[in-house]
Amino acid sequence: MPKTTDAVDRRHAPGRALWLLGPAMVAGVAYLDPGNVASNMTAGAAFGYLLVWVVVLGNVMAWLIQYLSAKLGIVTGESLPQVLGRRIRRPWARRAYWLQAELVAMATDVAEVIGGAVALYLLFGVPLLWGGAITGVVSMALLLVQTRRGARAFETVLIGLLVIIAVGFSFGLFFAPPAPDGVIGGLVPRFEGTESVLLAASILGATIMPHAIYAHSALARDRFAPADGTDTITTSAPSVVAASRSSTDATPSAAHASRVDATPMRPATDTDTTDAAHSRLEDARGISTPRLLRATRWDVTIALAVAGTVNLAILLLAAANLAGVDGTDSLEGAYAALRDGLGPAVATLFAVGLLASGLASTSVGAYAGAEIMHGLLRARIPLVVRRLVTLVPALVILALGVDPTLALVLSQVVLSFGIPFALVPLVVLTARGTVLGAYRNRILTTVAGVVASAFLITLNVVLLWLVFTGG
Repeated sequence: MPKTTDAVDRRHAPGRALWLLGPAMVAGVAYLDPGNVASNMTAGAAFGYLLVWVVVLGNVMAWLIQYLSAKLGIVTGESLPQVLGRRIRRPWARRAYWLQAELVAMATDVAEVIGGAVALYLLFGVPLLWGGAITGVVSMALLLVQTRRGARAFETVLIGLLVIIAVGFSFGLFFAPPAPDGVIGGLVPRFEGTESVLLAASILGATIMPHAIYAHSALARDRFAPADGTDTITTSAPSVVAASRSSTDATPSAAHASRVDATPMRPATDTDTTDAAHSRLEDARGISTPRLLRATRWDVTIALAVAGTVNLAILLLAAANLAGVDGTDSLEGAYAALRDGLGPAVATLFAVGLLASGLASTSVGAYAGAEIMHGLLRARIPLVVRRLVTLVPALVILALGVDPTLALVLSQVVLSFGIPFALVPLVVLTARGTVLGAYRNRILTTVAGVVASAFLITLNVVLLWLVFTGG
């Protein structure tokens, strides 16, 4: 990953809690991509307030999952793909895991580029193929910000896009607010037929996406990289850890020395080795790990509060204004219905929000894909080059004239295949003392992670079954 100037700034402002926020905001962009928009709009238009509870539940589970991902990146100084790349010893198994993760990232990218293309078509009448190309070019410019200016500048740009997304998708509620009793009734878990189950699974599949899990651990790692420029401090290889430290870090701090001296004489364990590596990483950063984790909890809470509120606003906007209206099962139809029902200003802001959603989320998707390749294959190609390669499938789909909404739905099906491969390792790794040492999950956290994973995997299996059987 590119070295940033963030570490220099950190030494001058260690007391500014606001400085510690940001990675979750970038990861939270993935929760507001065009797939989310399509799923929530369709659910509100088809079933009114029925599935409000699904959006709320998805956001609660997303909080836990994204926090665990960020914690893994902070404590180990590695991303989830990096940790898995070291632990999957057999080359063929590592390549197979990379392949499924890469396909998931590319499917996500397809949905996001298509969403941006549709937005440009709605706003300016740009043909979908050219709209997809423009979306790709702008996303490359955003990735250049990350490459040239570092993590903090990348966060600033994407947070700005997040604000545009929030305003664009929420503005209509000020003109046509939802019915309070309908919103309250929608918090009661229930379904009405097979289609509502399908939409519930689609909402959750679009909300909790594998690439967001991979990306958040890498974002947290990059954001809080040691001040000496070290990219990674590997917890499973003490010799590598020692060699990676600069000469200024060779002497442990007095506090760390006292901890070592106070340790009773007993055989060293794998957890002891892990804790020692974590202490060296903490010393190199100059900020305590507990403090970073506290700030991360706030970061994830704020980011997902914003994402959850906007997703709920999309569903409520459709439930209050598009219920029973024909043609609202597509982004173009929803735009037309908003324009006819609430006026061109609301419809235009909705399209602007969709464009910002496509641009921001495709940048995060490309970042995640690059990290997946680096962590699992130990290979790295420039982000811009990768952006060009992964742009091709979306442009081919647009050139073939495939219905954009159908392409979005199919991309969510591909995402459903990838969820277990990201969720299960995340919960397992963060529960192990050999990985997180003293910061491993508590039993209740692990149980909650297992329950959330089982629920999400089950719903995604249901989604796949319903899609392939026509149910």
